[in-house]
Formats: sequence, C-alpha cells, structure tokens
Amino acid sequence: MSFCILEDVMAKKKTAKKATKKVAKKATKKVAKKATKKKVAKKATKKKVAKKATKKVAKKATKKKVAKKATKKKVAKKATKKKVAKKATKKKVAKKATKKKVAKKATKKKVAKKATKKVAKKATKKVAKKATKKVAKKATKKVAKKAAKKKTKRKPNAAFMKAMTPSADLAAVIGDKAVPRTEAVKKMWDYIKKNNLQNPKNKRNILADDLLKKVFGKKEVTMFELAGILGKHLS
Repeated sequence: MSFCILEDVMAKKKTAKKATKKVAKKATKKVAKKATKKKVAKKATKKKVAKKATKKVAKKATKKKVAKKATKKKVAKKATKKKVAKKATKKKVAKKATKKKVAKKATKKKVAKKATKKVAKKATKKVAKKATKKVAKKATKKVAKKAAKKKTKRKPNAAFMKAMTPSADLAAVIGDKAVPRTEAVKKMWDYIKKNNLQNPKNKRNILADDLLKKVFGKKEVTMFELAGILGKHLS
C-alpha cells in the first residue's frame, strides 16, 4: 500500500511539473510575443521619426536651394542694373565730351570768323574810301552832264491807251463801255478778287464762274494767260 501511495505521489508531482512547464512555456510565449510587439512598435516609431527627420531635412534643403536661387537672381539683377548704369553714364560722358568738342570747334570758328570779319572790314573800309573818292568824281561829272541835258518824260504806248469795246461775254463782267487794255485787265482783276475766284491752293490760277467760263472757254486759267484771253475779247 505504501508503495502504491508513493507511486501516486510521484505521478502527481510529474503531472504538476508538466503543468508548470506548460504554464511556463505559455508565459514565456506571451512574454516573447509582447517583446516582439514592442520591438516592432519601436522599429515602426523609429521609421516614423526617421521619415519625419528626413522630411524636415528635405524641406530645409529645398528652402536653402530656393534662397540660393533668389539670391542669385537678385545678384544677377543688381549686376545687370550696374552694367546698364555704367553704359548710360559712359554714353552721357561721351555726349558731354562730344558737345564740348563741338562747342570748342564752334567757338574757334566764331573767333576765326570775327578775326576775318575785322580784317575784311578794315580792307573794305580802305577800298571803300578809294572807291567813294572815284565814284564821287564820276558822279559829279555825270550830274553836270545831266544838268546840261533837258529832262524828257516817258510817253505811254498809244496802242495800250487806245479805248477798245469789249465783247458781249466780256461786257457781262467788266461793263460795255470802251476801255483801254490796261483798264480791262484791272477791272477783270477787281471782279476776280471781289468774287474770291483765285485758287486757294495756287493763287496764280483763276477759277472760272459761270460768266468767266464764257470768256475763258474753260474752268481754270493761269494769270499769265489772262491778258491774251482778254485781247481776243477786245476790238
């Protein structure tokens, strides 16, 4: 009996050991799982942190690049402005220099002209004195000769002073009284000016109205044709 009891006790101890081993294995498995989960979580958090850090670094790098480009553009603009300003100042300086040269040349020319004028005046005065003396002598001789001769008045040409009767067409413009050629021309010009018949673009041309068309035979004539046309209408 005692032997059987011992065997039961031993069997119970074995079963208890097995149970404790199973419990220990389960506990270790649970601990291992928790540890692996923690490791995975740590890795994930590290990756997230690393991603955030890389993003920040990338942003800073892009900001630096943008800032560099902006500064390069500003520097380039300033350089171009300086170049333009230099060119403008060079042009201004060149213009001023050319103006000064031109002014100097002009002043030299003026001085030279004044000097030549003075010399010329002196020379002309001398020549003029001699010439006036000679002219005075000749003038006195001519005056003496003319005084001896009698003064004769110029007589007008009888052909121009002869009264002529205008044709019916011309009489409608200057009247039907007989007049000399010169008077007929004068009356015709009075009529033209009174009726404003000179061409505004060319005052030498005369525009014919209804009455003058019959005299001229066309719409427009020149002032040089007028005397010849009137001669045909005077008899």
